[in-house]
Amino acid sequence: MTAPLPTTPPPGFRVWALPGIPEVRPGDDLVKLIAAAATADELPGLADGDVLLVTSKIVSKAEGRIVEAADRQAAIDAEAVRVVARRGELRIVENRLGLVMAAAGVDASNTAAGTILLLPEDPDASARALRAGLRDALGVDVGIIVTDTFGRPWRSGLTDVAIGAAGVRVLDDLRGGVDSHGNPLNVTVVATADELAAAGDLVKGKASGLPVAVVRGLPHVVAPGDGGSDLGARALVRNAADDMFRLGTSEAVREAVTLRRTVREFTDAPVDPGAVRRAVAAAVTAPAPHHTTPWRFVLLESESSRVELLDAMRDAWIADLRGDGFSEESIAKRVRRGDVLRKAPYLVVPCLVADGSHTYPDARRNAAEREMFVVAAGAGVQNFLVALAGERLGSAWVSSTMFCRDVVRSVLSLPENWDPMGAVAVGHAAAPPRERPARDASEFFSVR
Repeated sequence: MTAPLPTTPPPGFRVWALPGIPEVRPGDDLVKLIAAAATADELPGLADGDVLLVTSKIVSKAEGRIVEAADRQAAIDAEAVRVVARRGELRIVENRLGLVMAAAGVDASNTAAGTILLLPEDPDASARALRAGLRDALGVDVGIIVTDTFGRPWRSGLTDVAIGAAGVRVLDDLRGGVDSHGNPLNVTVVATADELAAAGDLVKGKASGLPVAVVRGLPHVVAPGDGGSDLGARALVRNAADDMFRLGTSEAVREAVTLRRTVREFTDAPVDPGAVRRAVAAAVTAPAPHHTTPWRFVLLESESSRVELLDAMRDAWIADLRGDGFSEESIAKRVRRGDVLRKAPYLVVPCLVADGSHTYPDARRNAAEREMFVVAAGAGVQNFLVALAGERLGSAWVSSTMFCRDVVRSVLSLPENWDPMGAVAVGHAAAPPRERPARDASEFFSVR
């Protein structure tokens, strides 16, 4: 016995790429190029309710959004409004369009050697112009999605998403409805435009020279009319109030602090000086007394400066130990504890500058004033160490420079009012730190 045929066909759609679009150059008319490709004899043409998926690169080229490759970092800076994450030279930023993506969307692929592409100035406006132009040229009412390639948090791999749209219901809000079991749908909003963009990328590809695709069979996603009330792809950008990860959740902040672990063994890999400078920028946001800035960080980036300092500190330490009556064997054993600084590829000497401190007529208050500045210095160093961990750099804060401040000031040519507050060894950890069990915080506070 055969099953009865369904009375209505099952849902489905067709997607195909448009061949025949030439290399696009500044000033080219995309409407004419797409219309010519879509009406080629071997293709089905365009119809009302189709959706065109247009790679942003050809839109950028036609709009003249091409700059010299030598200016890539400057271009990223100009396009970015907020750095979200950074690892080495890779920056994930929020760009001026509100999109969070690598390098602000500044791209060196599929463009002539020596040039890079910026995203379209206004992808939604570009989509509206394409839609209106194709309606005038071919008499069809189609949806337009301008696509670009994104990475995604928590997921490996890349996919195309919508960065511009016209005449497309970019979001399908199912809230207030019910599922097939009658359960209420309270949070379900489907990113229809992104799903269409990803479908088109399956036939366009990244290196096949096919920058436009057509989706047919989903006319319900195309909004009729001139799209004057069309929100465009901007509606897909999550606003700051709803972004739980914009500044990191409280869980993420706590985890960032616990990433700071003392590292005593480093690889030979060089340390990015820019990462250290970013950590210094984080350090100097620590609280400080009297609206002062009591932190200075001496960055020892050359091997000669590190060796000269460590040799002088070692000699001073040996002299102190001999004066204390230790044997040569015991002295050698103790001096070896300083190897963590010698093995590090980068050293930083944090200094306290208390030139904004107050002076009192009694020793008690002067001592308290000094302690207040020392606490501020410690807060700055903690910020520094945590920021280094965020840069995937290991560190060890060693107190040694505090025991020979005059020697350190002399070797590094520091002002007399700069008090070295230890030294920080910086580098890439040779091995992951050992697991550390969580401490019971109740042992470290009391309630009154």
